[in-house]
Amino acid sequence: MKREIIQTLDGSTTIRIEEWDECYHSKHGAIQEAQHVFIKNGLSLFQNKAVSILEIGFGTGLNAFITLLEAKKMNQSIDYVGVEAYPISPDEVLCMNYVTELNAAQESDIFIAMHQSVWGEKIALSNDFLLTKRKQFFEVIDDNNTFDLIYFDAFGYRVQPELWSTDIFKRMHTALKSNGVLVTYAARGVVKRSMLEVGFTVEKLAGPPGKREMFRATKK
Repeated sequence: MKREIIQTLDGSTTIRIEEWDECYHSKHGAIQEAQHVFIKNGLSLFQNKAVSILEIGFGTGLNAFITLLEAKKMNQSIDYVGVEAYPISPDEVLCMNYVTELNAAQESDIFIAMHQSVWGEKIALSNDFLLTKRKQFFEVIDDNNTFDLIYFDAFGYRVQPELWSTDIFKRMHTALKSNGVLVTYAARGVVKRSMLEVGFTVEKLAGPPGKREMFRATKK
């Protein structure tokens, strides 16, 4: 499918799939969405402790990079696993302007290293940030009681409803530790029903710019 680089309303870039009219991040602001959904309503719940994170949809690396920057500020230890079935190309990586937009010139090499690291191997991007990228379909994730936090950033239900199924959320529930949290930009009723069916407690929260609501689900 044909893809193009576009600029979102906060100045940061993303990738748009023309056939689906679907973007990797919100067209209202890629960075703003990542900070609101995954940092403010996810990572911030785990201050002053080591955190293991599973990202569903590694994509452009934006969520991982913002998490690394935030962890550095908070002196927080992160073990990060990013799952992606279809990695973006090296040329697309170079078109992402996150280093500039986040005023993170000192970490520019780390952003590139995130994408150049070998799939399936755990690497230390800093003293406090471990990254493992897994080239894997979401339907075969079989982690058990492993993660504190899940960033669920799959393509939207409109274009890939199978990624928002009860089976997928059962896998997410199993992958989380007790009291683990899943955050996502989504707020569809059908998604909430699947989350509830597998045992999550679900909160509806204010969404990022351009979106009224989002979900946070907790494994009790």
